[in-house]
Amino acid sequence: MPFLLKAPILVLAGVIAGVMNALAGGGTLVCFPTLVFMGVPAVIANATNAVALQVGIAASVWSYRREFATQTRWAWRFGPPSLLGGLLGAVLLLHTSERYFRAIVPYLILFATILFTFQPVISRWLQIEAHVAQKSRYGLAAAIVFQFCVGIYGGYFGAGMGILMLAVLRLLIPADVHEMNSLKVLLAGLMNGVAAIYFIASGGVLWMDALPIAAGALLGGYYGPILGRKVGAPTIRGFITAIGLVMGFYFLFR
Repeated sequence: MPFLLKAPILVLAGVIAGVMNALAGGGTLVCFPTLVFMGVPAVIANATNAVALQVGIAASVWSYRREFATQTRWAWRFGPPSLLGGLLGAVLLLHTSERYFRAIVPYLILFATILFTFQPVISRWLQIEAHVAQKSRYGLAAAIVFQFCVGIYGGYFGAGMGILMLAVLRLLIPADVHEMNSLKVLLAGLMNGVAAIYFIASGGVLWMDALPIAAGALLGGYYGPILGRKVGAPTIRGFITAIGLVMGFYFLFR
């Protein structure tokens, strides 16, 4: 496909993904399939997507700077396992064969979609169990280990990592949804950022595809939090669920 034809499509995918990542996560569910549909190999598409979306995540961190002011001590606790996990996930991705990665992609997408769809149910269950985690002296240690595992998943594929993080962070941190989102976005940026650095150093990025997505993600990432303060969560979740199901089943039966 000629660059002048595909560039606007990639920019639009970047805008949508930037907004999604700022609000609930899942931007990979838009940009990764878009790149694959354009003929990019799956592993390279995932690495290119990670690098491009990092710009949007950084914009969201800046946009959430007011809410993040109350979350810095938690960032210091969960930042290191996020970085280590993200790097390990990136290494695993570039050592995964194209054939194997294509085989598991539908299940990764559908797994992420299920997390989005049933987030309210998961959250209610977690609130029932929250008092147990908060009172246990092992709760924080277990959360840090879990965050490391989420980092591995985030560096490897990424879609749905925000929901996984929120699931644990809600147990430990007394904060409103926007403060929680600010911490989630920062930690996602650390996971994705260290993975992006590894992908760039390894030569696994198609820059002509990454730059249009990055331009769109910058716009969507900055205005996503502003939109999130006005749009209800059910609308956002329904949109992400629809995209995830379509993409997941497409890759499963193609």
